[in-house]
Amino acid sequence: MLTQIFHLHALSALHVGSGQALGAVDLPVARARATHLPIVPGSALKGVLRDEFAADERQQKTLLTLFGPPSIDSGDAAYAGALAFGDAQLLLLPVRSLAGIVAFVTCPFVLARYAEDLRRETLAAPTAAAAGGAVGVVRAAPTVREPPDVPPVDEQQALVCQSTKIIAQHKPGTLVVLEDLDLRASGQNAGPHGAAPGADAWAERIAARVHPGDKKWQALLGERFAIISDADFSFLADTATEVRARIRIDDSRGVVDNGALWYEENLPAETVLWGQIAAGPARDGQPLAAAQTLAAFRAGLAGNGHGALTLQIGGKATIGRGLVRFVLPPAADKAAGGDKR
Repeated sequence: MLTQIFHLHALSALHVGSGQALGAVDLPVARARATHLPIVPGSALKGVLRDEFAADERQQKTLLTLFGPPSIDSGDAAYAGALAFGDAQLLLLPVRSLAGIVAFVTCPFVLARYAEDLRRETLAAPTAAAAGGAVGVVRAAPTVREPPDVPPVDEQQALVCQSTKIIAQHKPGTLVVLEDLDLRASGQNAGPHGAAPGADAWAERIAARVHPGDKKWQALLGERFAIISDADFSFLADTATEVRARIRIDDSRGVVDNGALWYEENLPAETVLWGQIAAGPARDGQPLAAAQTLAAFRAGLAGNGHGALTLQIGGKATIGRGLVRFVLPPAADKAAGGDKR
């Protein structure tokens, strides 16, 4: 199968729930069992993308090939879709910063997993290119470069970029203050202001993927990018999400209904997640290889005229939750840099 990395960039608070209460939070977000980091299940993304294709009458035949039939009348007529959607994993968590308003933080554990997925996509790229390539939703930087090395980070340390704006200058020394954490903006191989080569390299790679062709947002991400320790990142992923209180008003009395107070957890706006889409050959009798089904998927999304696709994922849609940018670069791109279609 061919694999393709996608990114989700939250434009508003994002709530994809777990279906059960957790402590004081009545509606927590879905989290991976082993890491306890927030995720967006692949099933949620698949359903939303299927609806995008279903809304376009020109894509009805492609819809069944890529996503499979909506229902199965008999076992003999059953077949699976050509695409498999993995869960979206947390890549960048926006966190309140004493300087620079917000910081986009990640950690070595997350970057190591992300790097492995980048390598898998790189290995698949020549096969997809040989099959003729495809028009993508967003043209981004090519994937033929080896991912940067993942730098080690000590606890209470933050690796930042040369252009950083998240250092609290009025504090003694060079500190990055995130929520209740005071982190040293220094470390091995650190340059001015604690800048480390790994931070700049990773900020550039991620920014090119998430904001292809948008130099302004790429620069902004670099100015507020930080790599912190796994322990500090895990702590912030638990405590720095957004929890909102909700109530239901009794219209006849103008007061809150009995028991109608609950708390919802959300991933904050500007959160970035990544995941993989795997493409195999068509299973509905169409003579399409894996590279062709992946090409049909990208072409179908581009044909809807959305460019960098805006989707609504998860619950609370009527109050603005779950608006995301879905960024899917082509598997191989001969261009040296990113550009929007």
